[in-house]
Amino acid sequence: MYAFGILGDGERKSAEPIASRACADPDQTNNVHSKLCYFLGRSEWDDRAVRLDAARYAIEAAQTRERITTWAIDDTGFLKQGTHSVGVQREYTGSAGKITNCQVGVSLAVATSSEQIPVDFDLYLPEMWAQDPSLRAEAKIPDSVTFKTKIELALEMIERASRAEIPGNIILADGGDGGSSDFRNAIRLLGFDFGVGIQSNVQVVRLDRLGRARGEAITVLDLTTALGHKAFRKVTWRSGSKAKLSSRFCFIRVKTAHDDGSAVADREPLWLVAEWLDGEEKPTKFTLTTLPRRMSRKQIVRIFKDRWRTERMYEDLKGELGLDHFEGRSFTGWHHHISVVLCCYASLYPSASALCRPRPEGAVATVRSPSRPERHFADSFITARLAFALFLTRWLPRCPFCHQPHAPSRCSPHQSTRAS
Repeated sequence: MYAFGILGDGERKSAEPIASRACADPDQTNNVHSKLCYFLGRSEWDDRAVRLDAARYAIEAAQTRERITTWAIDDTGFLKQGTHSVGVQREYTGSAGKITNCQVGVSLAVATSSEQIPVDFDLYLPEMWAQDPSLRAEAKIPDSVTFKTKIELALEMIERASRAEIPGNIILADGGDGGSSDFRNAIRLLGFDFGVGIQSNVQVVRLDRLGRARGEAITVLDLTTALGHKAFRKVTWRSGSKAKLSSRFCFIRVKTAHDDGSAVADREPLWLVAEWLDGEEKPTKFTLTTLPRRMSRKQIVRIFKDRWRTERMYEDLKGELGLDHFEGRSFTGWHHHISVVLCCYASLYPSASALCRPRPEGAVATVRSPSRPERHFADSFITARLAFALFLTRWLPRCPFCHQPHAPSRCSPHQSTRAS
């Protein structure tokens, strides 16, 4: 019932409005609402196992069209009014573009060259929530949950997905994660390449053609600005809806100069990719990547530019499936709600993916319905219900009489036996 409510056309996708829409008898609404609240906040089922099964279902459909190559780490805000929702505090979130009252969820998505599929989420728990016994009790936070930074949450999700053998070999992240040398080193230890954003004040040492360090450590902004506009070349990475997407990039071989006790000479050489946008007085975007030299500049730019699809994925999850509509206060309830949303996304993905025609690498998806070119989900609620019902049969117990995925009480042979 909760999943069908998420897939439905209602404006709000939280427990109370779902219960009211599901009940033909208004007098039963409170009872159904209580059952949904129990399902979310108190029922014991494994979020990670359910999400993994949903992810594999969607990945199987995605790989019939394109190979999954990258994983994207990001975080998104869940705007709140009060102070009792688990993990809520005032902090900056890109969802609002300012410091505001919100929860923050860290996500892991896998991606082909044209689509992203969310596979995991974790709630960032600020220190005041992790260390205050009264807040922990109020939000029913399990004893095993301790304070972890967003980077630590991201690395745990990457490690879990790696153990589960989710396909992909390149990690993408923004400057909040990519600026951490611990994050980059952990990714390499897990066997992944990366393309991560960094801040302009990160210090590096430039390498010559033989890979030897030349000069003193310098910030990436000072290094690329000193090279001048002529060092930047135009790269077109794909076609947009109105025109080809292009910008000017500079590729420099460097080693990072952070202070972690290791010698610069022992560190891995990286590509520093700087982007100088038209109309700007200096370079504004910087990326460090381990992608190999044999890849063309266009291929490298195309890969780390794929991160923009994460924001579109968040828009789909929030606008279509109510990712940020959960109104409960408990830690378990938040994660159960997210798990159901991820299952709904996975159940709809095969039919949504089928709307796009196969295309060569780097081309833009062509959607057959010209009236809604950016939609990723089935337009019909009936189609959505059928898609999820088919997906749900993977978990339903089977009737011992006819071996179909429904309760024995709904089976005609079983009813005949009871009658006799």
